[in-house]
Amino acid sequence: MIVLVINAGSSSLKYQLFDMRDASVLAKGVCERIGLGGKITHKTADGRAFCFDADMPNHTAAFRQVEKSLISGEGKVLDSMSEISAVGHRVVQGGAIYNTAVLLDEQAIGNIDSLCDLAPLHNPAHIQGIRACFDVLGPDVPEVAVFDTAFHQTIPQKAFMYGIPYEYYEKYKIRRYGFHGTSHRYASKRCAKILGVPRSDSKIITCHLGNGSSLCAVKNGKSVDTTMGFTPLDGFMMGTRSGSLDPSVVTFLAEKENLDPGQISDLLNKRSGALGISGVSSDERDVLAQARGGNPRARLSQEMMRYQIAKYIGGFMSVLNGVDGIAFTGGIGENCPDLREEVCEYFSYLGLRLDKEKNAKTMHGVETVISAPDSNVPVVVVLANEELVIARDAMAVIGETDED
Repeated sequence: MIVLVINAGSSSLKYQLFDMRDASVLAKGVCERIGLGGKITHKTADGRAFCFDADMPNHTAAFRQVEKSLISGEGKVLDSMSEISAVGHRVVQGGAIYNTAVLLDEQAIGNIDSLCDLAPLHNPAHIQGIRACFDVLGPDVPEVAVFDTAFHQTIPQKAFMYGIPYEYYEKYKIRRYGFHGTSHRYASKRCAKILGVPRSDSKIITCHLGNGSSLCAVKNGKSVDTTMGFTPLDGFMMGTRSGSLDPSVVTFLAEKENLDPGQISDLLNKRSGALGISGVSSDERDVLAQARGGNPRARLSQEMMRYQIAKYIGGFMSVLNGVDGIAFTGGIGENCPDLREEVCEYFSYLGLRLDKEKNAKTMHGVETVISAPDSNVPVVVVLANEELVIARDAMAVIGETDED
């Protein structure tokens, strides 16, 4: 069974093609600069790769390039698009409407569209990607939406409500939604399996760390709290995002700098976080190199991020009333031993001890336990695989499997 996974952005379309008989990736790639010219990069499992410019005025044209790359030329992996059994789409915001993946039809697309106010940069782009797939593949290939927010729909009201007048929750659905749900669901399940802990009786804290980052408290396989909130801006500081801050900072800066809402959003989402503090980069590798070279602001950026992550982990330990394991995943979580060591040092009082030598070697595709054998709190590095989760969810929705 072949499943195509799509992640559409406003000017991009990422894809991965899976053979679900063994969960192998047949090909993957990305269309970029949609509406601005167009470029596609395509890679196959056996090492074939190419990149070329192509006219992509819209997402349908981009998907035509994906089709062409998959079934013809040097990157061919299929004889026909009819071999695809289902398409799984990543959709950022499902609101309170969806707590699981759903088969896409006009009603579902309408619901996703109704949530565009909650994710103005993401949901409209996802709809474009969905429409493009329908245009090219037709109505006979089932398409499934998998929502970033769905996993967090089990968070209790006491955790998702904000302390503002209740009427704004009723009028505008302002609440904590959480994001990276697909990653947190996979990482918590994988962590429990690696540690030999029954998922139905487990307390796992997952740390999805990348340019955008969030933590999640997972109890018995269900999300009970997470750091991102109404938008992905909430939580601890990230590559370019400020994370949580005193709301009065927003009104103060707006007044002092004469900033409108759009400019404030740009400041907090694109010019803050590691980039804003270090003045160097939003990329952890660049900041780490500068910190090691003696740049005090780069080092401060790292200290702030590690401190804030540790604070949230400590809070989630209280929420869970203990912890069976901590999982690090995502580009930074998987490849930054320094961060993992410094975060874990905050919990030495609990008897958490890393195997420092093993931690230092755990990078670039290695998945393993990095805590010492006598550590009271196990720590695991889990390789992120959100695309595989989306493919499996698509199969489950069309009735091919019931695997979570």
